[in-house]
Amino acid sequence: MREIGFISDVLKRNSELEWLYDLEFAVDIEQKTYLKELAIETCSNFIARTISQTDFRHMKDKRKHEKGWNYLLNVRPNTDMSASDFWQAVVNKLIRENEVLIIPYENQMLIADSFYRREYALFPDVFENVTVKNFTFNNKTWDMDDVIYLTYNNNHLSGFLDGLTKDYAELFGALITASKRSYQVRGSINFDSIQSLSAEKQQSYIDKILGAVKNSVTAIFPLSKGIEYKEYSNGSVKGPSLEDVEKVKRALIDDVANILGIPINLVHGDVADLEGAMKAYIKFCIGPLLKKIQDELNAKLDLGANEYIDVKGITNNNVVDKAEAVDKLVASGAFTRNEVRELFGFERADDEELDKYVITKNYETVEDSATKGGEKDNEA
Repeated sequence: MREIGFISDVLKRNSELEWLYDLEFAVDIEQKTYLKELAIETCSNFIARTISQTDFRHMKDKRKHEKGWNYLLNVRPNTDMSASDFWQAVVNKLIRENEVLIIPYENQMLIADSFYRREYALFPDVFENVTVKNFTFNNKTWDMDDVIYLTYNNNHLSGFLDGLTKDYAELFGALITASKRSYQVRGSINFDSIQSLSAEKQQSYIDKILGAVKNSVTAIFPLSKGIEYKEYSNGSVKGPSLEDVEKVKRALIDDVANILGIPINLVHGDVADLEGAMKAYIKFCIGPLLKKIQDELNAKLDLGANEYIDVKGITNNNVVDKAEAVDKLVASGAFTRNEVRELFGFERADDEELDKYVITKNYETVEDSATKGGEKDNEA
């Protein structure tokens, strides 16, 4: 207890020391917040921008239902947001907070900023005190069946990032400090004790010299009798480079990207093995997320018989690039032409011929080939 009291007395007696202590703590927090926000923003926005390109189709009897939910899901979910902005905000909130609540209200879809969830074992959960922007629905509640509620199922992401960011922030701060010290100009000014300059005048003189050195390419300042300026370091000592600092930020982004299932070369814009990275990204990151959204929309939206929401996200299925594969699928009789259209995200065409299996380019069984060959031999 005596040691704690001693430190407290020192801080109280020396307000400058107390201020420096608080500053050091504030800088440490600022570095952690900066790195954490940088990593999360980079990765979550990358996923959100991908999801914002999704096409939500209200289908009825395998045809696009023009009078259904298509406008709200693809054009204008509410009065203040476009569909692209809306889904980007949904995904960002989902990743950051591990959950997002969407309220269908008066022909709009509203993203709740905060809410209270009352859980029940045998009945649907109830959402109360739902707040959208600055408005709170005080006297209205929603059952789970009436809302779109998505969870990311990654409760440990925030806690893991806090611990990870702490280590990176310490390293990041050490590199910044070392870099500043390496390029710092350090010197001293000696005043002759005979001179009767007050502490304020001495400080004012030092500030003028510091300003001249700091703000001018060529700094010349006068030295009066009894005043001596001595320089110990001119800032030419090599220390950690900017690349070393960037490596720390990149390493943290890589760790967050791996947690979310994003190939790191996509996050940084590297073109090496771009096609393979895109396939992995769509299959293991975007695909499960779109499936989660599609399942929730189909379960909660007011859909009629033979109606469903079909979600078509960004894919690698470029019809032109895969024309040869499409030809083989049809020519071998494995798929009809309408089935191939559905594989590539197009609607079925109203043509009965496209629902027939066809075989082209002499696809035949071994028995047929042997029979034909024998007939030719006999004719010869």
